[in-house]
Amino acid sequence: MSQSDLRIAFAASDRPEAQTARDRLTALYGSSDAETADVIVALGGDGFMLETLHANLQRRTPVFGMNRGSVGFLMNDYVEEGLLERLATAGRAVIHPLQMDAWNEAGEVQSGLAINEVSLLRQTRQSAKLRITVDDRVRLEELACDGCMVATAAGSTAYNLSAHGPIIPLDARALALTPISAFRPRRWRGALLPHTAKVVFDVLESDKRPVSATADSFEVRRVARVEVRERRDIALTMLFDAGRSFEERVLAEQFAS
Repeated sequence: MSQSDLRIAFAASDRPEAQTARDRLTALYGSSDAETADVIVALGGDGFMLETLHANLQRRTPVFGMNRGSVGFLMNDYVEEGLLERLATAGRAVIHPLQMDAWNEAGEVQSGLAINEVSLLRQTRQSAKLRITVDDRVRLEELACDGCMVATAAGSTAYNLSAHGPIIPLDARALALTPISAFRPRRWRGALLPHTAKVVFDVLESDKRPVSATADSFEVRRVARVEVRERRDIALTMLFDAGRSFEERVLAEQFAS
Protein backbone atom coordinates (compact mmCIF):
# COMPACT_ATOMS: atom_id res chain seq x y z
CA MET A 1 0.00 0.00 0.00
CA SER A 2 1.38 3.43 -0.94
CA GLN A 3 1.55 6.21 1.63
CA SER A 4 -1.17 8.14 -0.18
CA ASP A 5 -3.55 5.18 0.14
CA LEU A 6 -3.06 4.83 3.91
CA ARG A 7 -6.35 5.25 5.76
CA ILE A 8 -5.83 7.00 9.10
CA ALA A 9 -8.36 7.39 11.90
CA PHE A 10 -7.52 10.13 14.41
CA ALA A 11 -8.68 9.69 18.00
CA ALA A 12 -8.19 12.33 20.70
CA SER A 13 -8.57 12.56 24.45
CA ASP A 14 -10.71 15.25 26.06
CA ARG A 15 -7.73 17.53 26.66
CA PRO A 16 -8.00 20.77 24.63
CA GLU A 17 -4.53 20.32 23.11
CA ALA A 18 -5.48 16.82 21.93
CA GLN A 19 -8.73 18.06 20.40
CA THR A 20 -6.90 20.87 18.61
CA ALA A 21 -4.27 18.42 17.33
CA ARG A 22 -6.96 16.14 15.93
CA ASP A 23 -8.54 19.04 14.02
CA ARG A 24 -5.20 20.15 12.59
CA LEU A 25 -4.12 16.65 11.55
CA THR A 26 -7.51 15.86 10.03
CA ALA A 27 -7.22 19.01 7.92
CA LEU A 28 -3.78 17.92 6.74
CA TYR A 29 -4.34 14.19 6.15
CA GLY A 30 -8.08 13.57 6.22
CA SER A 31 -9.60 11.04 8.60
CA SER A 32 -11.16 7.62 8.04
CA ASP A 33 -13.65 5.81 10.22
CA ALA A 34 -12.01 3.62 12.88
CA GLU A 35 -13.86 0.61 11.48
CA THR A 36 -12.11 0.85 8.10
CA ALA A 37 -8.79 2.52 8.98
CA ASP A 38 -5.40 0.91 8.38
CA VAL A 39 -3.95 2.69 11.42
CA ILE A 40 -5.30 4.68 14.37
CA VAL A 41 -3.39 7.76 15.52
CA ALA A 42 -4.13 8.33 19.22
CA LEU A 43 -3.63 11.88 20.53
CA GLY A 44 -3.30 12.16 24.30
CA GLY A 45 -1.27 10.56 27.06
CA ASP A 46 -0.54 6.99 28.11
CA GLY A 47 -3.98 6.63 29.68
CA PHE A 48 -5.64 7.51 26.40
CA MET A 49 -3.38 5.06 24.56
CA LEU A 50 -4.71 2.31 26.85
CA GLU A 51 -8.29 3.46 26.21
CA THR A 52 -7.67 3.34 22.45
CA LEU A 53 -6.17 -0.15 22.62
CA HIS A 54 -9.12 -1.39 24.71
CA ALA A 55 -11.59 0.13 22.26
CA ASN A 56 -9.71 -1.62 19.45
CA LEU A 57 -9.72 -5.12 20.97
CA GLN A 58 -12.01 -6.51 18.30
CA ARG A 59 -10.46 -4.85 15.23
CA ARG A 60 -6.84 -4.90 16.51
CA THR A 61 -5.80 -2.12 14.13
CA PRO A 62 -2.23 -0.85 14.78
CA VAL A 63 -2.14 2.25 16.99
CA PHE A 64 0.40 5.06 16.67
CA GLY A 65 0.31 7.43 19.64
CA MET A 66 1.39 11.07 19.66
CA ASN A 67 1.83 12.79 22.98
CA ARG A 68 -0.78 15.43 23.77
CA GLY A 69 -1.07 14.46 27.44
CA SER A 70 0.92 14.53 30.67
CA VAL A 71 2.66 11.15 30.49
CA GLY A 72 3.95 9.88 27.17
CA PHE A 73 6.00 6.74 27.69
CA LEU A 74 3.82 4.85 25.21
CA MET A 75 3.59 7.81 22.83
CA ASN A 76 5.66 9.29 20.03
CA ASP A 77 6.52 12.97 19.81
CA TYR A 78 3.83 15.25 18.42
CA VAL A 79 4.97 16.52 15.03
CA GLU A 80 2.46 17.41 12.34
CA GLU A 81 4.73 17.20 9.31
CA GLY A 82 5.80 13.93 7.72
CA LEU A 83 3.23 11.73 9.43
CA LEU A 84 2.77 9.42 6.44
CA GLU A 85 6.52 8.79 6.25
CA ARG A 86 6.67 8.11 10.01
CA LEU A 87 3.85 5.61 9.80
CA ALA A 88 5.45 3.86 6.82
CA THR A 89 8.75 3.33 8.66
CA ALA A 90 7.41 2.78 12.20
CA GLY A 91 8.48 -0.22 14.22
CA ARG A 92 5.91 -2.58 15.74
CA ALA A 93 5.49 -3.71 19.35
CA VAL A 94 3.05 -6.59 19.82
CA ILE A 95 1.52 -6.97 23.27
CA HIS A 96 -0.79 -9.53 24.85
CA PRO A 97 -3.29 -8.55 27.57
CA LEU A 98 -4.05 -10.30 30.83
CA GLN A 99 -7.36 -12.01 31.50
CA MET A 100 -8.81 -11.29 34.96
CA ASP A 101 -11.59 -13.47 36.34
CA ALA A 102 -12.82 -12.12 39.68
CA TRP A 103 -15.30 -13.86 41.96
CA ASN A 104 -17.17 -11.92 44.63
CA GLU A 105 -18.31 -13.28 47.99
CA ALA A 106 -21.58 -14.49 46.42
CA GLY A 107 -19.69 -16.65 43.92
CA GLU A 108 -20.48 -14.42 40.94
CA VAL A 109 -17.68 -13.91 38.43
CA GLN A 110 -16.78 -10.85 36.38
CA SER A 111 -14.03 -10.78 33.77
CA GLY A 112 -11.88 -8.09 32.22
CA LEU A 113 -8.74 -7.61 30.15
CA ALA A 114 -5.68 -5.66 31.25
CA ILE A 115 -3.00 -4.30 28.97
CA ASN A 116 -0.91 -2.91 31.85
CA GLU A 117 -1.74 -4.85 35.01
CA VAL A 118 -4.28 -6.60 37.19
CA SER A 119 -4.08 -5.15 40.70
CA LEU A 120 -5.71 -6.05 44.00
CA LEU A 121 -6.09 -3.27 46.57
CA ARG A 122 -7.42 -3.02 50.11
CA GLN A 123 -10.73 -1.13 50.34
CA THR A 124 -10.49 0.03 53.96
CA ARG A 125 -7.90 1.03 56.55
CA GLN A 126 -7.34 -2.67 57.26
CA SER A 127 -4.49 -4.30 55.35
CA ALA A 128 -5.39 -6.97 52.81
CA LYS A 129 -4.49 -10.59 53.43
CA LEU A 130 -3.89 -12.66 50.31
CA ARG A 131 -2.94 -16.25 49.57
CA ILE A 132 -1.01 -16.53 46.30
CA THR A 133 -1.05 -19.64 44.12
CA VAL A 134 1.01 -20.02 40.95
CA ASP A 135 0.19 -22.86 38.56
CA ASP A 136 -1.84 -24.75 41.19
CA ARG A 137 0.91 -24.56 43.83
CA VAL A 138 0.55 -22.26 46.84
CA ARG A 139 3.62 -20.06 46.88
CA LEU A 140 2.65 -17.67 49.67
CA GLU A 141 0.22 -18.74 52.37
CA GLU A 142 -0.43 -15.22 53.60
CA LEU A 143 0.66 -11.82 52.31
CA ALA A 144 -0.37 -8.86 54.48
CA CYS A 145 -0.20 -5.79 52.27
CA ASP A 146 -1.95 -2.83 50.71
CA GLY A 147 -2.29 -4.96 47.60
CA CYS A 148 -0.57 -6.96 44.91
CA MET A 149 -0.43 -6.92 41.11
CA VAL A 150 0.45 -8.94 38.03
CA ALA A 151 1.96 -6.70 35.36
CA THR A 152 2.67 -7.31 31.70
CA ALA A 153 5.96 -6.31 30.10
CA ALA A 154 4.17 -3.36 28.49
CA GLY A 155 2.81 -2.32 31.88
CA SER A 156 6.00 -2.97 33.85
CA THR A 157 7.06 0.70 33.58
CA ALA A 158 3.73 1.99 34.92
CA TYR A 159 2.16 1.15 38.32
CA ASN A 160 4.48 -1.84 38.66
CA LEU A 161 7.58 0.36 38.53
CA SER A 162 6.06 2.80 41.04
CA ALA A 163 5.63 -0.17 43.41
CA HIS A 164 9.34 -1.03 42.91
CA GLY A 165 8.64 -3.92 40.57
CA PRO A 166 11.06 -4.92 37.79
CA ILE A 167 11.10 -3.46 34.29
CA ILE A 168 10.55 -6.24 31.75
CA PRO A 169 11.63 -6.15 28.07
CA LEU A 170 8.80 -7.06 25.69
CA ASP A 171 10.60 -10.10 24.30
CA ALA A 172 11.32 -11.53 27.77
CA ARG A 173 7.97 -13.38 27.85
CA ALA A 174 7.64 -12.76 31.56
CA LEU A 175 5.14 -11.30 34.02
CA ALA A 176 5.88 -9.32 37.17
CA LEU A 177 4.20 -10.35 40.43
CA THR A 178 4.67 -7.29 42.63
CA PRO A 179 3.42 -6.56 46.16
CA ILE A 180 2.14 -3.12 47.10
CA SER A 181 3.45 -2.01 50.52
CA ALA A 182 4.03 -5.54 51.81
CA PHE A 183 3.85 -5.71 55.62
CA ARG A 184 4.33 -9.44 56.15
CA PRO A 185 6.54 -11.07 54.92
CA ARG A 186 8.27 -7.70 55.02
CA ARG A 187 11.22 -8.63 52.82
CA TRP A 188 9.21 -10.20 50.02
CA ARG A 189 9.76 -8.12 46.88
CA GLY A 190 7.71 -10.16 44.43
CA ALA A 191 8.64 -12.54 41.64
CA LEU A 192 9.24 -12.79 37.93
CA LEU A 193 7.00 -15.42 36.36
CA PRO A 194 6.91 -17.08 32.95
CA HIS A 195 4.25 -15.57 30.72
CA THR A 196 2.38 -18.91 30.76
CA ALA A 197 1.81 -18.78 34.53
CA LYS A 198 -1.68 -18.72 36.04
CA VAL A 199 -1.79 -16.68 39.22
CA VAL A 200 -4.60 -17.06 41.75
CA PHE A 201 -5.25 -14.68 44.65
CA ASP A 202 -7.52 -15.85 47.47
CA VAL A 203 -8.66 -13.06 49.76
CA LEU A 204 -8.38 -14.06 53.42
CA GLU A 205 -10.71 -12.58 56.04
CA SER A 206 -12.61 -10.84 53.24
CA ASP A 207 -15.49 -9.91 55.55
CA LYS A 208 -13.40 -7.48 57.59
CA ARG A 209 -10.59 -6.91 55.06
CA PRO A 210 -12.41 -6.22 51.75
CA VAL A 211 -10.35 -6.09 48.56
CA SER A 212 -11.07 -4.74 45.08
CA ALA A 213 -9.57 -6.09 41.84
CA THR A 214 -8.86 -3.93 38.80
CA ALA A 215 -7.92 -4.84 35.24
CA ASP A 216 -6.56 -1.50 33.98
CA SER A 217 -9.69 0.66 34.59
CA PHE A 218 -12.27 -2.13 35.08
CA GLU A 219 -12.89 -2.67 38.80
CA VAL A 220 -14.67 -5.37 40.79
CA ARG A 221 -15.36 -4.66 44.48
CA ARG A 222 -15.24 -7.05 47.43
CA VAL A 223 -13.61 -9.93 45.60
CA ALA A 224 -13.03 -13.34 47.17
CA ARG A 225 -10.86 -14.91 44.48
CA VAL A 226 -9.05 -13.59 41.41
CA GLU A 227 -7.42 -15.60 38.62
CA VAL A 228 -4.96 -13.98 36.20
CA ARG A 229 -3.44 -15.38 33.01
CA GLU A 230 -2.06 -14.05 29.75
CA ARG A 231 -4.19 -14.13 26.60
CA ARG A 232 -1.74 -15.12 23.87
CA ASP A 233 -4.66 -15.41 21.44
CA ILE A 234 -5.09 -11.62 21.55
CA ALA A 235 -2.34 -9.56 19.91
CA LEU A 236 -2.41 -5.75 19.96
CA THR A 237 0.04 -3.65 17.96
CA MET A 238 1.59 -0.33 18.96
CA LEU A 239 3.68 1.64 16.46
CA PHE A 240 6.79 3.62 17.36
CA ASP A 241 9.00 5.96 15.37
CA ALA A 242 12.00 4.34 13.71
CA GLY A 243 14.95 4.42 16.12
CA ARG A 244 12.70 4.92 19.14
CA SER A 245 11.31 1.42 19.58
CA PHE A 246 9.48 0.33 22.71
CA GLU A 247 12.40 -1.99 23.50
CA GLU A 248 14.81 0.97 23.41
CA ARG A 249 12.55 2.99 25.70
CA VAL A 250 12.39 0.13 28.21
CA LEU A 251 16.18 -0.21 28.15
CA ALA A 252 16.69 3.54 28.57
CA GLU A 253 14.24 3.62 31.48
CA GLN A 254 16.46 1.20 33.40
CA PHE A 255 19.33 3.69 33.24
CA ALA A 256 17.24 6.78 34.01
CA SER A 257 18.42 8.78 37.01
